[in-house]
Amino acid sequence: MIKKLVLSLSLLCSGLLADAQTTVLNIKPAGEQTVSKHIYGHFSEHLGRCIYDGFWVDENSAIPNKGRIRLDVVEALKKIKVPNLRWPGGCFADEYHWRDGIGPRNQRPKMINTNWGGVTEDNSFGTHEFLELCQMLNCEPYIAGNVGSGTVEEMAKWVEYLNFDGTSPMTAIRKQNGMEKPWKVSFWGVGNESWGCGGNMTPEYYSDLYRRYATYARDYAGAPLKRIASGANADDYRWTETCMKNIGAGRMWGLTLHYYTLPTGNWKSKGSATQFDEEQYFNTMKNCLRMEEIVTKHSAIMDKYDPKKKVALIVDEWGIWTDVEPGTNPGFLYQQNSLRDALIAGTTLNIFNNHSDRVRMANLAQTVNVLQAVILTEKDKMVLTPTYHVFDLYKVHMDAKYLPISFSSPDYTLGDKKIPSLNVSASQDSTGAVHISLVNLDPKHKISLDTELGELKWKTVSGQILTSAKLTDVNSFTEANKVHITKFSGAKKSGNNLKVELPAQSVVVLELK
Repeated sequence: MIKKLVLSLSLLCSGLLADAQTTVLNIKPAGEQTVSKHIYGHFSEHLGRCIYDGFWVDENSAIPNKGRIRLDVVEALKKIKVPNLRWPGGCFADEYHWRDGIGPRNQRPKMINTNWGGVTEDNSFGTHEFLELCQMLNCEPYIAGNVGSGTVEEMAKWVEYLNFDGTSPMTAIRKQNGMEKPWKVSFWGVGNESWGCGGNMTPEYYSDLYRRYATYARDYAGAPLKRIASGANADDYRWTETCMKNIGAGRMWGLTLHYYTLPTGNWKSKGSATQFDEEQYFNTMKNCLRMEEIVTKHSAIMDKYDPKKKVALIVDEWGIWTDVEPGTNPGFLYQQNSLRDALIAGTTLNIFNNHSDRVRMANLAQTVNVLQAVILTEKDKMVLTPTYHVFDLYKVHMDAKYLPISFSSPDYTLGDKKIPSLNVSASQDSTGAVHISLVNLDPKHKISLDTELGELKWKTVSGQILTSAKLTDVNSFTEANKVHITKFSGAKKSGNNLKVELPAQSVVVLELK
């Protein structure tokens, strides 16, 4: 009995000591590395209700709109300063023929969206509508061209239609359609997921095809292209190796990478967006953290062929992918968005920020009503998801100087399994303000932090936090503000050090001035 009591007291004391342990962070001064604003990009595919019922409303809709573009969605996205928007896909890109989506809408041919639900696509939202949306958002368009079912000529003429400010057949058609001057679109994807839905190609075949397509996607005066090659699926390192070797750093601005967090790790039964226990949560976060390993290994391959890091690694599809909401079209990929998803967003963006020497663009999949959406709509109602609020918090990092951080994370343990509970990134903006984004993945334990800032001078600290009582908490059309940003008061100055009490299951962004 005495031995049991001693053992119990010992375990209790060790637990208290574990809770009392302080993690030391060391933040170093900025160098030349910048966190590109384009890391905070978004993705809008012709899939489910992303375009139609999301951005684009019916012709006679009572929902406030400008030329059928939904204004409440636009205003919400402007608030988080969306830097770029990728369109028309995704898998849809390689069956999309751009000339079907220009000219008078009542004369545009219809098509079947064979990838996503077999629904009829009426092409009412096309090139002009997308670029008008980008102008309203004050963001850069990122267009994915059709390599899978298209032709070199088709892509070449689309670039000419968009970017040439002279006399030609394509510019004459553009002017006839109401656009006198070119848009001068820079970001241009040469295909999408060419290893899969974009053609089931080998990397050798695709890299040869890329060189051909990219040759005829011309640079016009005042409109140099940032050509983007279709890169690897998750940990397919051979694809990256082949593209870097065969295409060469001088022929592409960027190379893409797609990685989705699956709660179960199983594509056939991915897991619920809202009904999960702690074990499922733990496995989800473990899969989310694989992004660190995947980005690191792809970057190392790119470094072999491009030591000066001229080619950007573009993670233009990322996010959590769960089973669809019960009762919805399986092909529409509509899922709810919980506090768990906010923790995934904060963690992933921290990873990108910390690899911003190579990762210079990324696109969350997808913007409205699809996968890890930042916005959900239902008729005239609109909900900002927990993920939206993370982008709102993190926008302070856009185009700021990267601040290197060193620390040893405490463990989040579940049974005999463990993952790092803490992830962090930091930057310094043009005014000198320092921003630190902190994520605690542990749902039960706070983390005490002692942050050493060395040569960085500051006087005051303020902060904001995103958390909720349950990991499964969501914002719904009946309770739209359940998970929201609030003021954080758990940080204080101690000499030149920063002391922080970081609550469990939270995302915190601090500002030091």
